Order: sequence, then structure tokens, then C-alpha cells
Amino acid sequence: MSGKIFGSVCICCTVIAIVIFLVPATTALVFYHENTNKIEAFLPLETGDTFQFIFTHSIHLTDVVETYEVTDDLEIKQNEIAYEHFGIGMPSNAGEGEKFTYEDGKYRISKLDNIFSSINIRNGKTVSRNRLIWGNEGENLIWFNQYFDPGAWFKVKIKRITLWEYIRGVRIYEGR
Repeated sequence: MSGKIFGSVCICCTVIAIVIFLVPATTALVFYHENTNKIEAFLPLETGDTFQFIFTHSIHLTDVVETYEVTDDLEIKQNEIAYEHFGIGMPSNAGEGEKFTYEDGKYRISKLDNIFSSINIRNGKTVSRNRLIWGNEGENLIWFNQYFDPGAWFKVKIKRITLWEYIRGVRIYEGR
């Protein structure tokens, strides 16, 4: 009888280990250290959720706001970009199907349909004022410097992470 109990316990432990290590538990915006599989931080998001990266343009020293959405295919869709000045790295007009407007001192290109499997992003080194905003009406904001060193760069993706990755990782907005 004890052999059957031991076997049952082993099977249960194996199933629990598989669930913890292999079965995806939640969808998240994941920040990978440079070009590795090492998760630096993650933000739980669901398909359809939106988020924004805000960075300060290194020449104009004004904010550039990029708005993204999590697609059903767990990719990143860029919906809009807003900025105050034309210049290096800033588009001067909208492409086909996009909308270009100027209001409240900002240029906006909306109706974008740019799909990314990942985005490489750097926390500013000289001008380190990058932010991440998410939630209803952008109610949540963190400064990259709360989580990342100035000058650090990351590959950002949408991924279904396992319970183990969730437990081990640094969840953005845990009062850091």
C-alpha cells in the first residue's frame, strides 16, 4: 500500500511541477535583458489592453508618446505616436490609411497599423525620463528608472508567462 501512495505522491508532484514550470499562467508585457531570455520585469496585460511608452527626445527634450495595443495573436500593435517637434526620428507626415493632425501643440499620427513581435527599447542614459503608462485612461504610470538602470536596453514582447516566471520575476508596479 505504501508503494501506491508513494507513486501517487510522485505523480502529483510531477503534475504540480509541470504546471508551475511549463503551463502559461498569464499574459504579460515582458522586458528581456538585452537580447537574452532573462526576464528583467513584466507587466500583466490581456489582449486588447493598451499601454504607452513615453520617452524624452534627446535633441528637443520634449516627450514622444507611442501608444500600443496587445493583439489577439500576442503581438504589439502601434496605434498612435504624438510629439511636439519634427526632427531626427520623428515622422513628418502620415502614411496611407493613417491620420495626421496637429492639436494642443502636438503632432499626432493615428490609425497606425504597425505590428511588432518585439520592440527594442533603451532607457535613456543622458536624458533618462522614460515612462510606461497603462490602465483605463492611463491611470498607472511608472518611470523606467524605478526598474531599470539608465542606458539599459531591452527586448520587449507580449508573452504568456508561466507561474514560475511570474513568481520569480519583478512585476511592474509592485511598489518598487
